[in-house]
Amino acid sequence: MDKVGLGTFNWVVIITYLIAMLAVGLYFTKRAGKNTDEFFTAGGKIPAWAAGFSIYATTLSAITYMSTPEQAFLTDWSYAAGNLAIFAIIPILIYFYIPFFRKLNVTSAYEYLEVRFGASLRVAGSLLFILFHIGRIAIVVYLPTLAITAVSDINPILVASIIGILCIIYTFLGGMEGVIWSDVIQGVILLGGAVFIIAIGINYINGGLSTIVTDALENDKLITSGNFQFGTAAAAIPIIFLGSIFNNLHQYTASQDVVQRYQTTKSIKETNKSLWTNGILALVTIPLFYGMGTMLFSYYSNSGGLPEGVNTSAVVPYFIVTTLPAGVAGLLIAAIFAAAQSTISSSLNSISACVITDFKQRFFEKERRGNDVLLARMIVIIAGILGMTAALYLVSTNRAETWNLFLDITGLFGVPIAAVFALGILTKRANTPGVFIGLGTAAAVAYFVQGTDLTPFAVSMVSFLVSFIVGYLASFAFSDKGKNIKGLTIYTKDDDYVQPVSKAQ
Repeated sequence: MDKVGLGTFNWVVIITYLIAMLAVGLYFTKRAGKNTDEFFTAGGKIPAWAAGFSIYATTLSAITYMSTPEQAFLTDWSYAAGNLAIFAIIPILIYFYIPFFRKLNVTSAYEYLEVRFGASLRVAGSLLFILFHIGRIAIVVYLPTLAITAVSDINPILVASIIGILCIIYTFLGGMEGVIWSDVIQGVILLGGAVFIIAIGINYINGGLSTIVTDALENDKLITSGNFQFGTAAAAIPIIFLGSIFNNLHQYTASQDVVQRYQTTKSIKETNKSLWTNGILALVTIPLFYGMGTMLFSYYSNSGGLPEGVNTSAVVPYFIVTTLPAGVAGLLIAAIFAAAQSTISSSLNSISACVITDFKQRFFEKERRGNDVLLARMIVIIAGILGMTAALYLVSTNRAETWNLFLDITGLFGVPIAAVFALGILTKRANTPGVFIGLGTAAAVAYFVQGTDLTPFAVSMVSFLVSFIVGYLASFAFSDKGKNIKGLTIYTKDDDYVQPVSKAQ
């Protein structure tokens, strides 16, 4: 495949966008520099709609922007069941989880695990999150790097470095408030970019929308009755839906980057509103990103096919730079950068929050000082470098089908710890030794199952259920029933804002 290049005008647009994101970080520098509460939770002053938009942009990422269309391009819309699964868990989050996180007034999600199970589970949960998100940063840096290098001769190391370094800088500068408002800007850009790509594609295809629909129906590119059959088929919607519920439980209950945002609004009611905002945006994602992949399938089916040598993970940027006018293409490549940066910045800030609150402040301070902003910023740099290094490994292997890779990492490192949160909140019997046994068993089983023909969604189901069931049953072998969280903390309620009065030491 011949590289077509981006051209000067497109580079000007991309660089302008990147400079604008740095400006956002600079704007919030002073407000993020007071203490770690400001740096990690924005002082609880973020509007619900902005927090919801930020959760959406964080969970979407370049994985969705490039891998969702790739999935629809290669197969069908069956993975869209995962978006619907978000609505299945929002009531569970609002009823069971949000009150715990808000009432404990935690910066780190894993502070809850210490209150319920002790410091060892807090450390384990935090470490698993850090490992998982360094891997996630690697994939998210890799995808836009792939987008650029698939169509340009520029060195991939340079591209990955630019993406990573700029994210590190504006996360370093602006803290969580800067991250959230950057997410809002980036979310608007990436959604607008998706709409524009689909509109242009429809205009370029002879017959427009009717041709796309015809091609999709003739080639089973939407949803068919076969998608509802159980088995080992990758397109089995019941498996995708159930597996996505467990993946989402991990994301929304045991993943610091999302849980941290629950503290950025002023009340429980506002946090609940942010979750519904995110859910509505997740529905919007279905026709936009799956529709983009279906449109691309029709476009290339009617124009001789995708050129040989084009990695299918780069089908979106390849279409952009080979089809769209200069300037417009640059703006849409910037949308891919936006999808990546919204996730990377959130991961970096949250990794920093875990290291500071779960390790430094927990084990090396008698009293929490809350003035570790400089150290937090240093950790942002270190985590960013580690993620970039892992991304360069993916670049060297030219990895395709990165969504399944991401799901594999989620099933191995993420979902088992979500079961630990569920055990703590939903059961009284679960205790520390039993939970550790369940966690270790789930990780081993997930690793084994990943070598079978089961889909990543089935792996997530197995991982969660093994961690939950084994952890619960194993707890009966130990006398300690664990701590009753309601007996450890006293609260006073003023309207719907819950303020902690005292915590047990």
